[in-house]
Amino acid sequence: MARTYRYISADSHFESPPDQWAHRIPAQYRDRASRRIKLADGRDAIVSEGRPITYGGTSLYGGVAPEIFDPSRMDFDNTPGCGSAEQRLAEQDKDGIDAEVLYALGIRHTAIKDRDAFLGIIRAFNDYFAEEYCAVDPDRLIGVGVLPNRGVEDDIAEMTHCAEMGLKVVWLSGYPSGKPYPTEEDDRFWAAAIDADMPLTIHTSMNIHIGGRETALLQYPRDPGGEDRPPTDLVQRLARQGPFHSGAVEAAQIVVAGVFERFPKLRIYWAENNVGWLPYYYDQMDHEYEVNRFWAERSLGLPLLKNRPSEYLREGAFWGFFEDPFGMRVRDEVGVDRIMWSTDFPHVVTRWPHSLEAWEKQAVGVPEADKRKMVADNAIKFFHLDHVPAS
Repeated sequence: MARTYRYISADSHFESPPDQWAHRIPAQYRDRASRRIKLADGRDAIVSEGRPITYGGTSLYGGVAPEIFDPSRMDFDNTPGCGSAEQRLAEQDKDGIDAEVLYALGIRHTAIKDRDAFLGIIRAFNDYFAEEYCAVDPDRLIGVGVLPNRGVEDDIAEMTHCAEMGLKVVWLSGYPSGKPYPTEEDDRFWAAAIDADMPLTIHTSMNIHIGGRETALLQYPRDPGGEDRPPTDLVQRLARQGPFHSGAVEAAQIVVAGVFERFPKLRIYWAENNVGWLPYYYDQMDHEYEVNRFWAERSLGLPLLKNRPSEYLREGAFWGFFEDPFGMRVRDEVGVDRIMWSTDFPHVVTRWPHSLEAWEKQAVGVPEADKRKMVADNAIKFFHLDHVPAS
């Protein structure tokens, strides 16, 4: 059913405990899934296969006063943002928000190596998300489908399943092939996403860290050994111009690998990165590419791009922000059509239930048409939401 959207948080979080959806997991995999336990002092904790116990963090903030927030404690039952779908809708109303794009980051906090078990749990969560939680009001609860990112065929299959169940976007926490860089295998996924008209998102980054030359950031056509091996590579040089944790690495990888060049219709939304750094990043990556592309072609076998790196990102990349007054001042240099606002509820940077007050403070002097794009219109277009303009 179409609705009128005034404010859409393009990055919020599903933080309900795993026992809320454990009933959807096939019985043979249930003991492999994450579960909530109680510590001796009564605190909540999460046990996940292959990971240390999670007993705190900054995800269960829920709008408490900073003076009393304790990141060493988790309390799902008494933290806003961690309950039922009906509770979440009431929390949106309290904040003046019409809809939220919901990332379930906790589903990835596992190291299950068994393929069938891992895929079964991912599928169970997506089924629960689409058929039970978001189904309460799918126009307001915009769930992000989780992909396994361990093989291209599995990602295509899960993306197709998410689309069939009505989920409007899928999340890349890694490259479809499972490699730490884009490969030729991934091209089948990019093509399938375009054919399905399925929006893609990366939440902040894929946690790919830049180390020395031994860190594999791209599978180059050539990689000389010995004294002929360059001590740096092109992705490193481009990515280091932006914050490493804010999607700069993946942006540089995808551009240098020619993904946006081969798939000009591809669109990817990097959520929760803020945007003030982007004009500098775009300028500097163009400069680095201009002066380093020729040796990279000779030594690493990288074909020269037809355009500057920033041109591909200005067209194919969308960016999310939560509180970025400087970013609002340079929004035109980023591209106001490529920016989406969010509350990040219930994580630690949220201003819930005063998100709109915080938004207006950072948007002082911004024309109403630009504000409208960032808080609603861009999200409506990117996520293909059924919208009725206000009369």
